[in-house]
Amino acid sequence: MDEHPKRRHGESFDNPEDIAYILDVVSDKVPSMIKGIIGAFFSPEAAKDMAKSVAEFRKTLIEGGISEEDAMDMTREYMRTVTNWKSMVGDINVGEHRYKDE
Repeated sequence: MDEHPKRRHGESFDNPEDIAYILDVVSDKVPSMIKGIIGAFFSPEAAKDMAKSVAEFRKTLIEGGISEEDAMDMTREYMRTVTNWKSMVGDINVGEHRYKDE
């Protein structure tokens, strides 16, 4: 894909072949980038980090004077928020690729 010379910042792309080249590069690179980002959310390391985060969240609430019951309710809400956010990220469609909990 390196058949086109590099352009200087601000130089326009007037040729349709230039635009096609850009789109080819983007369609080749972006899906693998997104897959890598999503993989970071669903890896075993990410799961361990999330568990540590939730435990630390609850511990900090209790140490801050929040009752056990309220801390547990707030921790559940925190988990729902994290899970919903991860679910939204995991449902991303890119072209023909669908990335969900891979």
